[in-house]
Amino acid sequence: MVCLGNICRSPLAEGLMRSKLNFTKFTVDSAGTSGSHRGEQPDKRSIAVASKNGLDISTQASRKLVVEDFDRFDYIFVMDDSNYEDTTSLAPNDDAIAKVHKVLDWAFPNEGLNVPDPYYGGKSGFDQVYKMLDHATDVIAQKLNE
Repeated sequence: MVCLGNICRSPLAEGLMRSKLNFTKFTVDSAGTSGSHRGEQPDKRSIAVASKNGLDISTQASRKLVVEDFDRFDYIFVMDDSNYEDTTSLAPNDDAIAKVHKVLDWAFPNEGLNVPDPYYGGKSGFDQVYKMLDHATDVIAQKLNE
């Protein structure tokens, strides 16, 4: 799960995916394309909305997406067009690029939807992002579990 700073959207997506997949069969992680918050825990508002919905993401720490992630993971889900461009530009080859998907594309094919960055908004933006990611991760988990 990838967003810009790895403190708002991707930590929520990581927490949601972890709660929906068998940890003995899947590895779920998140990262940021910027690395500007390296080592920080998720935004307080992301932690709060996750907690309100029964998830604890407070122990996550932000990290920067690295080229080795393309070897480590079969799928890399990004939150928006900008993160898609940044992530695919880091990819070492076409096979790696094929691993990159916008997180909402599996739930809403051919619609080109983005998960908005709630960082500069209020609490309601985090609730909206949580709902979007909850639905998207339901669809992704169902497909991966098949």
